[in-house]
Amino acid sequence: MSAGHRDTIGVIGAGAWGTALAQMLASDGREVVVWARDAGLARAINETRANSVYLPGVALHPTIRATGIAGDLAGLDVVLVVTPAQAMAGVLDAMPDFAGDLVVCAKGIEADSGRTMADVARAAKPRATIAVLSGPTFAHEVAAGLPTAVTLACDGGAFDDGWAQWQRLAPVFAKPWFRPYFSRDVIGAEIGGAVKNVLALACGVVEGLGLGQNARAALISRGFAEMVRFGLAFGAEAETLTGLSGLGDLVLTCNSLASRNFAFGRALGEGAAVSDVLRGRRTVVEGAHTAQVVADLARARAIAMPIADAVAALVSGAVSATDMASALLTRPLRPEQDVRSAIGMGKMT
Repeated sequence: MSAGHRDTIGVIGAGAWGTALAQMLASDGREVVVWARDAGLARAINETRANSVYLPGVALHPTIRATGIAGDLAGLDVVLVVTPAQAMAGVLDAMPDFAGDLVVCAKGIEADSGRTMADVARAAKPRATIAVLSGPTFAHEVAAGLPTAVTLACDGGAFDDGWAQWQRLAPVFAKPWFRPYFSRDVIGAEIGGAVKNVLALACGVVEGLGLGQNARAALISRGFAEMVRFGLAFGAEAETLTGLSGLGDLVLTCNSLASRNFAFGRALGEGAAVSDVLRGRRTVVEGAHTAQVVADLARARAIAMPIADAVAALVSGAVSATDMASALLTRPLRPEQDVRSAIGMGKMT
């Protein structure tokens, strides 16, 4: 690859998370090129040094440059993909060929195909080496330079086990306040990030219905059991699911209105219609798109995921928020041991 591009990082997507990651990457003076689908947004970012649409109140570093031209990312060694999950395939297909490190930062599962985002990226850019960045992160805190820890799961490609890729990428991401942890478990990092969106939506419903903190804690605990069952069935490692990109992200997004999924669920719990809430949002609620595909994938493998099933039914309009909560509360009584036995099935030592 061109040595002239080695210190420049590309970011595909100029939403809140893409802009926050660009701000973090540029904090040490590195040049960052951010591609925006809306050329007008790219111009506004360059002219005002701010993204007032998606990340207002943040003065962007001078080494960030926005562009509406996909070719401006050609030849870079490292590109982050920070698009909505359901749009990733189309965006990557329209991008130039790429043979560097492609870091997936979207959290979701493609609704039409059931593919993870890493699989989408591999299909669209087969010469790229894939990594996944995931963990408990709110965009506004990362943009402000507040302490953050994430999982950086490295695929490694055909010729290494991920460690060589980690050694390339760790210096790019590591800052005194932004700490990446190495993992080879790409599928585990992805499943944690996707399933937690569905569970955060359910916790928002609990909040909107006024069911209390006890109920939310119970839902997080039982939801984590679902995440573990689902992840292990698809080859994830238990350590990943109990780490930053699994339990860590789950705890963060299930307890704050800064989570789009939690806020969306709360609105439904308060009686709003799904279509009305989605219509009024500029940003994407990934859990609303991921719930049904997670439920379908679980059903196909006989994985018990009653919370995911309930969220899918709610989002589809098949049940009300009140009926959803009632159905979960009246399920047959059972042992809690499935959580411990599921973790025991993993590769924990």
